[in-house]
Amino acid sequence: MVQVRSLAAELPAERYNEHEGGRPSVDGGGEREDVDLPALDERSDAWLVGRARELLAISQVSGRGARSRYTDEVDRLLAEARHRGEPRMVAQLLRAAAVIRVNDAEQAASVEAETIVDEFLAHSTRHEFLVLQADAHALCAKRLLLAGAEDVALTEAAVGLAMLDEKVPIDASFGPRVWDVLMASTLMDLGLVLMELGVYEVGDQVMRRAHRHIRGGAGPHDISVHLITRCRMQLVWGMRLERIGEDEQAAERFARAAAMASDVESPFRESLFPRRTDLPAADQLAVLGAAHALAAPSPSHVDRLSALLDTAVPREVIFVAVALARCLERDQRTDAAVEMLTSVQKWLDDTAAEPALLLCLIREYARLSGGGEDGDRTICALQGYVAELESQLWAMRESRAATLATRREHERLARRHGTVAKQALQDPLTGLPNRRALDERLAELSADAHGGGGPLAIALVDLDGFKGVNDRLSHAEGDDVLRVVASTVRDTLRGSDMVARYGGDEFIVLLPGAPLLAAAAALRRAVMAVSTLPHDLSHGVTLSVGVVSLRPDEGTARALARADAAMYQAKRKGGNDVVAIASAEGDGPEVPVQDDSGEHDPAWVIPEAT
Repeated sequence: MVQVRSLAAELPAERYNEHEGGRPSVDGGGEREDVDLPALDERSDAWLVGRARELLAISQVSGRGARSRYTDEVDRLLAEARHRGEPRMVAQLLRAAAVIRVNDAEQAASVEAETIVDEFLAHSTRHEFLVLQADAHALCAKRLLLAGAEDVALTEAAVGLAMLDEKVPIDASFGPRVWDVLMASTLMDLGLVLMELGVYEVGDQVMRRAHRHIRGGAGPHDISVHLITRCRMQLVWGMRLERIGEDEQAAERFARAAAMASDVESPFRESLFPRRTDLPAADQLAVLGAAHALAAPSPSHVDRLSALLDTAVPREVIFVAVALARCLERDQRTDAAVEMLTSVQKWLDDTAAEPALLLCLIREYARLSGGGEDGDRTICALQGYVAELESQLWAMRESRAATLATRREHERLARRHGTVAKQALQDPLTGLPNRRALDERLAELSADAHGGGGPLAIALVDLDGFKGVNDRLSHAEGDDVLRVVASTVRDTLRGSDMVARYGGDEFIVLLPGAPLLAAAAALRRAVMAVSTLPHDLSHGVTLSVGVVSLRPDEGTARALARADAAMYQAKRKGGNDVVAIASAEGDGPEVPVQDDSGEHDPAWVIPEAT
């Protein structure tokens, strides 16, 4: 039985029925064996991410019915990731759920696909995962292209490219190898969009950049995906060059595609793709078989291409059909080539074929269909008309490339300006909002609360034991602790909450819409998250937190003073605690609020961070 290689030791192999001499059933042609799905809550984070990658690989060579099943399983993995709430894992699962839909023409047009892509972008933006933000824009552009909105897709591609134009620092929290794979995947998604937009030169540059990251740390599957994607781009580019009569340049592209098809053989044997170990990759993947045939058409390719034509997914059928037609022509079987192209055209009428590739198929059919003296004259006249039309379309393509460059530069400058503006409101050490940003936000939220917009909880957070870190170790170690604590508190709270650095080792947290007890419960989770950090990260530092609710007509300075007093109560109790203070009636003394029952206002609950 053929199995898919697992990414990790605990990653289960996907199982298939054997039929037709052992070929795996991945296209819905047979029923898959009943597989006991794993208990996801017992699996590791790495398993969830690895399984999603495996499902993406299988879905790329699967039929319509099977892809739906794989989408459902990816959704189960995403639901489990959301439940756990680790932002990086959620981001990778959101990407998988978006990619598996966008790569399917039918699913890509759905509201569900749009919602997932939008959530992927929002999540990546909130957690400042720059590379994944760029990927979300690429996937959005893919969806728009399928909807025929090329101009908007061009803008989305420009935004994604601009994000990656300047040197992107490695996000160490993902790990260097995973980060390289994410960067390569994002660049490949952008390259595919540019290919479909006809901006081949820029797309090729982006793909070459992806290659550098693939070499940096990718495994056999990522290498295979990259080479197959680049091979496909070369074929599309070559067929487009043929349409404007640039046959020599087209031949160069086909030769490059064939070289990449040869290079993929070795990593393909260890990839996640469902495969037969006794056959070369070119016999199993349509784009690879077509690349060899288009580079050197001959009757020797006919049997391979005929078999691939029966199994190829719709987006690859055109490559195989054009290649097969040329090989049949070399074998003096032009009538068979025309009959095959006619059949493929009828079949594609019921699918969402790429318009540019479909034109290549129609062109091949027209080239082979002329006959007789009158037919030759007709074909000659049509060819002259088509050549002029293609020249104008090529000029439009060059105009699109210029538009992309202009929008890309605009986005780059806008991002640079935004970065400067952001730096003015950002603490350079922790990346949190600084005192200036805090003052502006606090003024907005207090005005809203006094105007009847709901409660506002204000907390002052101080680090316990931080001075000892500086004294025992170094100020550099102290800076690292501040960064880790700031990041942990930020990730524990909601996106609408503000965590700002107040000065030294003090932070202010603003929780709009939060009743006092609900705010205290959320802050206790932050205290717990910091106290359970590995010692080599926190060096034993904990948090003391004082939280109050803004009173009617109370000034923000007075509220901050009350939060400061509450924080010192937490300090006197030994630290690593939250003290919530509510005022007594009139001008009486402050009263600490106890939450022994763990219950609070049921109308407002702070969710776990996602």
